[in-house]
Amino acid sequence: MSERKCLECSAKLVGRVDQKFCSDHCRNSYNNRLNRDSKNLLRNINNKLRKNYRILDSFPLKEGKTKTTKMRLLDKGFDFEYITNLYTTKKGSTYYFVYDLGYLPLDNDFYMIVKRE
Repeated sequence: MSERKCLECSAKLVGRVDQKFCSDHCRNSYNNRLNRDSKNLLRNINNKLRKNYRILDSFPLKEGKTKTTKMRLLDKGFDFEYITNLYTTKKGSTYYFVYDLGYLPLDNDFYMIVKRE
């Protein structure tokens, strides 16, 4: 029977036969290293979605909606590539949503910001 070793530090393992790590520290280090790339990608996307949400939420809504310009959104750092879902009305208008706040492109670079109830 071969000697079992920790997957992170290669220390000799003593105890359970299905044991893979010598300590919690080694287990955490191994898994953090293994998932580093995917977690950074998700973290960056979630940060952009949060930022977009905060920007949309910064506009005061009257009766659940308001209007603004594309430049005002861009000046605040809004990134139009990051949304959570789309909603198309029966008339064919497409709303772009970041969670429960959305926007509808209008004419002349204006946008209507709405909140889904």
